[in-house]
Amino acid sequence: MRPRIFSREQIESAINIPSLIEGIERGFVLASEGQVTLAPISILSFLQPPGEVHIKSAHIAGEGRYVIKIASGFSENPRLGISSSQGLMLLFSAKTGQIETILLDEAYLTDIRTAIAGAISAKHFAPKQIDRIGIVGTGNQAAMQLQALRHVTDCKEVIVWGRNPDRLLKFQENPLLSEFNLKMTSDLSELCGTSSLIVTTTRSPTPLIFAKDLRPGVHVTAVGADQMGKQEIAADAMAKADRIYVDNLAQCLKYGDLSYAKEIVSLSKVQEIGAAIKSPMQRDPLAITIADLTGVAVQDAMIAGAIADQLEKRC
Repeated sequence: MRPRIFSREQIESAINIPSLIEGIERGFVLASEGQVTLAPISILSFLQPPGEVHIKSAHIAGEGRYVIKIASGFSENPRLGISSSQGLMLLFSAKTGQIETILLDEAYLTDIRTAIAGAISAKHFAPKQIDRIGIVGTGNQAAMQLQALRHVTDCKEVIVWGRNPDRLLKFQENPLLSEFNLKMTSDLSELCGTSSLIVTTTRSPTPLIFAKDLRPGVHVTAVGADQMGKQEIAADAMAKADRIYVDNLAQCLKYGDLSYAKEIVSLSKVQEIGAAIKSPMQRDPLAITIADLTGVAVQDAMIAGAIADQLEKRC
């Protein structure tokens, strides 16, 4: 049997964010219950030109397919007129190992599922009343986080931080974000001091947010530190948090912002997102919470399966 192959254009036509939020929430819960098999992550790093390739795979108990995802990021690609994100997702039969479906998504689904994880974190852990959203970074993921957040909060007041004035201007002019009231800043303290929800989306090798930046009641979702050598949230900020939520504890202790603070943070205040969704706790209005997201293959399995199912119905 020849595998079915779908293009990015076809994949984009099958995206339904509310449905995918529900599916990935369920994936997090299944993972916390031990119903997901995750293979060790493989990461290739390149210096000239700078880039990285992540290979992740997962199988959900009882599902007829398993998924292998290959996603890369080469930051100099835009100079060549090419997206920095590239990749594909492969779906195989869990009975025979035969390849069934190839999603040529150019890492679009990885970007989407990362944004959805941010929305899920905001939905469950952020203050119920969000007065202003702070976005740290001006790249593609920063914009996608905002687009996903519209499905879980009505807040339209947004402050965006970036180092590069040209990229800040380009972000402000993004037509897909026209519904938001965007304020651009190069002052990170202004962002932290006025935002009740902060989302960090950078590839920073050094921390950007420190304990002094965290005001009572704030929630921070950090998505950038997905491999060694990246850090957005300082160890003292992680220690200051009243509660830390992680997509996968083992991964975050190895790759995430939590890995830099594991010597000073008690694991008693750390909980996997799936367990927190399954057994929710009432949020203290003054609590400081952080979600440390490193990207888990169960997200890839859930989104790849959902998209493949939608596209295969059309065949």
